This record gives sequence, C-alpha cells and structure tokens, in this order.
Amino acid sequence: MRDRAFVFGAGTSSYQIEGATDADGRLPSIWDTFCVTPGKVLRGETGEGACDHYRRWEQDVDLLASLGVDAYRFSIAWPRVMRADGTPNPVGIDFYRRLTDRLAERGIRAFVTLYHWDLPQHLEDRGGWLNRDMAYRFADYADLMSRALAGKVSAWATHNEPWCAAYLGYGNGHHAPGHHNTRWGVQAMHHLLLGHGLALPALRANDPQAQAGIVVNVGPGYPASESPADQHAVALYDAYQNGWVLDPLLEGRYPEALWQHWPGCEPLVLAGDMETIAQPIDYLGLNFYSRAVLQAQGEQGFEWVHRPEVERTTMDWEVYPQGLQDILEAFQRRYPNLPPIYITENGMSSADAVDGGQVDDVQRQSYLKRHFAACSRAMDHGVDVRGYFIWSLLDNFEWAYGYERRFGIVHVDFETQVRTPKRSALAYAEFLRERAKGIA
Repeated sequence: MRDRAFVFGAGTSSYQIEGATDADGRLPSIWDTFCVTPGKVLRGETGEGACDHYRRWEQDVDLLASLGVDAYRFSIAWPRVMRADGTPNPVGIDFYRRLTDRLAERGIRAFVTLYHWDLPQHLEDRGGWLNRDMAYRFADYADLMSRALAGKVSAWATHNEPWCAAYLGYGNGHHAPGHHNTRWGVQAMHHLLLGHGLALPALRANDPQAQAGIVVNVGPGYPASESPADQHAVALYDAYQNGWVLDPLLEGRYPEALWQHWPGCEPLVLAGDMETIAQPIDYLGLNFYSRAVLQAQGEQGFEWVHRPEVERTTMDWEVYPQGLQDILEAFQRRYPNLPPIYITENGMSSADAVDGGQVDDVQRQSYLKRHFAACSRAMDHGVDVRGYFIWSLLDNFEWAYGYERRFGIVHVDFETQVRTPKRSALAYAEFLRERAKGIA
C-alpha cells in the first residue's frame, strides 16, 4: 500500500454529523420524522444537534488535514439543497461548495455520496422509494449537484448502501421511513438501483473528470457446519446480502436464489430497467464490518449463529478481518467485470470515554491494523483495491442507536462539541506520515 495513487481517507454522512436540521431552508427528512416517532430511536434521540458540523465544518476540515488523509468521504443532505418544488436552495448548495473548496485548499480529495438515507419527507409523502417516480427525482437531484460541484469532486457515489435503505427502511422497519413489508423492500430496492442508473449520465456529462460509482454494504457468509443444508443457507444469505445489489449492477439481473428465500416477492421491472441499472461504473465502493455464521432454517431460510466466545464490538458484530480478504477475492472470481474497488467504510463501535485528555481505543487500533492487512493480502492476490476509508471520522448519530454507539476515530462530547482524537486517529496519522516519507 505504498503506491502514491492509493487513497487513504475517513468518512461521515450528512444526517449523522451536520445537525442544524432547520437551518437555512433545510426541509424535513424521513429521519427527522422517524426520530420523533416514539420507540424508533434509542432514548428518543435525534440528529438535530449531532456533531454540529454544519457550523463547525472548518474545524473538522482542519482536523482531517491534521491527520494527513488523502480524501474525505461525505454525503450531501438532499433536503438541504432542493426546495419542495424541485428548485435549488442556494444557501444549502453553497455550504457544500465552501466545504469542497476548503478541502481542495488543504489537499484533500472529495468523495461525495448523493444519498445516504436522508430522503426529503415531502418525497416520502408521495410514496418515497416505493414510487417509481422517485428514481427520476433522484436523477434530477444528481443533475443539480453535479452541476453545482463540477470540478470540485474526485468521485461521486449515487447511493450509500441501498440494501439498508431498501430493507431496513421498507422491509423490516428498523430504519426510516419505518415500513415493514418484504415486498415493499424489494420494490424500493429496484427503484433505488434504477435511480442510480438514471443518475449516471448526468454525473458523467456534468463532471466528466470525476469518477462515478456506488457504495454497497457486503458481508461474507460461512456455514455453521458442513451439512448440505447449512451450505445452502449460505447461498441464500449471499443472494440476500450481496447478490441482491451486486448482481443487478454487474450482471443485469437479480439472483434467482433471492426468490427462493422470498417467494412471490419479485419486483415490477419494466423494459430497459436492468440495462439502465447495469451501466458500467468507474468504481465500486464496498463497506465491510463483519461476517455471518449461518445455519439452515427450513428450506427457504437461514439464521445467524451467535458465537459469544469470539471477539465482538459494541454493535455485537463479530470481529473477523479475514472475511474482508475472503469476500474481495470471492467477488474477483465471481464478477469478470468487477470494477476497481474502494473500501469506503471499515471500522467499529466501542465504548470510548475521555480519560486524562486521551481516548485509548485499543480494540479499534487492533481492528484497523488487522483489516488493513487483510485488504493488503487481497491486493497481493490481484484484487484491484484503490483506496481505504475508515468509518468514521467522528463519533456521531448512529441511526436507530442514537448517540450510544461510537464509531469515530475522533471522540465527540455531544454536550460541549469538543473533539478529541482517539489513539486510533493518532496512530492513523503516524501511519500516513510514515507512508508519505516512503513515497516521497
């Protein structure tokens, strides 16, 4: 990983850090609505304050620069930049212009995600991602922002984790907008992917020097035993967790095993949709956190096997760095047209507290080192990985878990908004300084 072209960065998302949810013409989002719905978010917490990044963004760019990262991955708040009638909100757009300009001044490349789940509430009121028209409204939004930020962005991502937006938002109700219907989740996914495909021509036309891609959450499955039933459970899980998104993007079809798992839930697909979805992309962002150990649950299902004896994070996710190497190499074998890859999220939550002005997040330091090594091994075996982004720069609003789960390499006191780089951040900065010496 000493290649100058390899990108090291850190990431955030708009709703998780910006706060200022009613400032300067920002409209309500589905997460604003979800957060104030009783029982949906831990302790009834909201993104209203978050990290106050909307007002403290200059401080946060300085923080990024002090770490020595090559790039910063962040998302745009759709409700901040477009009015309900579809016209631009100049004040909201200017926030992102100033942010990208300052990043450029500090030598930090901008990796910009258009949709990280904060859909304007007025669009959800029209059906949200269940409404096919939303794919076209998303393309309009992509057109607006790629015109506004043309020449300022190194890489565009249409969506972050459409699996989560579709399944957690519409399939099981864990995330906004909180619907609980498998068929709805499947249809929402199709419209999210269609929106991705419809947005690509605008991104390429308006900002031709920037890369255009998408970010997908992935996870490898492993059988709990060597039994054929458990092996089959892994195949079903892989279709559900990975193939549901990657097969349409890279092969122009949905995996057949998905409809074995969810019989009768195929989405409505119109002529030309799959060709639109499967347009070539410049890169594929992969978010990796953990693995699943699985056993069969009937002929159509699977269930996770909880193994309490293994290392876990405060999200109760198993720490299994080898899974990153395994899944990268599996995708290399499976998809002949696999585009270059960026690891766009990798990190962990832990119960961090400031002690004597320091945060010694020992487990995170070890976690990151081991995952860096797993990625490096995959690269040695021929996988074309171009960059690695730690999730997250800051402790932030962790969706349905509120402010309890801390993923940041920088500790945030949400009462005072004081930022304290954790030992993991200091180690990352030292690693990047040594890397810079090695390639100078």
